[in-house]
Amino acid sequence: MQMPEPDAGVLARKARIVGRLRAVLPADAVIDAPEELRVYECDALTAYRCPPLAAVLPRTTEEVSAVLRLCWEEGVPVVPRGSGTSLAGGAMPTADSVILGVARMNRVLAADYDNRFVHVEAGRTNLSVTGAVEAEGFFYAPDPSSQLACAIAGNIAMNSGGAHCLKYGVTTNNLLGVRLVTMDGTVVTLGGPWGEPAGLDLLGVVCGSEGQLGVVTEAWLRILPKPEGARPVLVGFDSNEVAGACVSDIIKAGILPVAIEFMDRPCIRATEAFAKAGYPDCEALLIIEVEGSEAEISEQLARIRQIALAHDPVEFREAEDEDQAKRIWLGRKSAFGAMGQINDYMCLDGTIPVSSLPHVLKRIGELSREFGLDVGNVFHAGDGNMHPLILFNANTPGDLEKCEAFGAEILKLCVEVGGCLTGEHGVGIEKRDLMAVQFSAADMEAQMRVKDVFDPKWLLNPAKVFPLGASAGRRAG
Repeated sequence: MQMPEPDAGVLARKARIVGRLRAVLPADAVIDAPEELRVYECDALTAYRCPPLAAVLPRTTEEVSAVLRLCWEEGVPVVPRGSGTSLAGGAMPTADSVILGVARMNRVLAADYDNRFVHVEAGRTNLSVTGAVEAEGFFYAPDPSSQLACAIAGNIAMNSGGAHCLKYGVTTNNLLGVRLVTMDGTVVTLGGPWGEPAGLDLLGVVCGSEGQLGVVTEAWLRILPKPEGARPVLVGFDSNEVAGACVSDIIKAGILPVAIEFMDRPCIRATEAFAKAGYPDCEALLIIEVEGSEAEISEQLARIRQIALAHDPVEFREAEDEDQAKRIWLGRKSAFGAMGQINDYMCLDGTIPVSSLPHVLKRIGELSREFGLDVGNVFHAGDGNMHPLILFNANTPGDLEKCEAFGAEILKLCVEVGGCLTGEHGVGIEKRDLMAVQFSAADMEAQMRVKDVFDPKWLLNPAKVFPLGASAGRRAG
């Protein structure tokens, strides 16, 4: 993966830059020792690594503002970082950049249950937002698989979703406002819990902008009352294509489950060996969850059962109690860790129309045979957000490059059938050079002009999202 050459002038001024950072931050908030910077040389896309110039860990919005203003003056690139769980290289540093981590900014600032929102610092982890409000009967809906570790800052940057986004939407549907610090240190508030602001939807621009426009330090998030009840069913099929057709038929019927998750045989076998959830031995399975009152649950499951049985499933299992419900979800929640025990893998993130699931799954199988690499499919089937896991051996020369080429073909396929390059992982460096597959030169120019307004020196999160050739010459010292 090509990265720009570091700015020799910035590298030569490292001692001065670090000294200035120490002057505006507490002593323990600046990291520049080479052995300590190794922690920040990559995110969850571990195939690519580069130690940054330095890393800083501020605790307040004011400290973030001071760091950004200083880096603006010095012409130093800044890479915002939440928990480092990005699978697209979204927090990958350059050698001349400063990593700005918000992990220490993790407080709950306010919770308003009457108006159904919570105000948190952006370093707070996703799952702990629900943890802060569940005693009052509320929850925060977006639930990416990494929710135990991922930060709200990263969720906003990548517009993350999760298993339950089919009903509740992704981050943008649950984000009310942010406090944002722009590259020159200016602190602005966009949106808030007080209703839709007039004028341009700048909050919508920031959500999903991958740290290109500013550093989010605080967020107002919508919280929802816990549903009266919920119940999952597990449905096994003898082919991926039939499982995909079942998903399509459920959506076409106008049924809105809270989640529809898909797993194929490689994932089923890996998770069963790892988590022992009691999954059937089949080619593909769906986990479908509905919620509401007991009457609503029964009515929805009866309709789903009727549709599923028309596809001749090998098993249809409805959870009869809480323990069975947890076991149905256990394998799905363990899938990524289980697959990692088999081999190295690259986790993709493309989105397709649900009606295209049977065709796309069949084509992925064909590509797997063409490239000679196994692939496991586990994804949010209800909204077509696919997460193929391509298995490879990082110690075998050429395997990584073959894996990347295979992944590129899958993402091109997603666009070809009317989908897009990413659903929730973002573009980062992983899909940067595929942007031209989905967007014309004029489209990308319009997007880059938005960045010009927020970050005219192009110092924020360098070498991400836009192909290097398209953005060449925009960075100014």
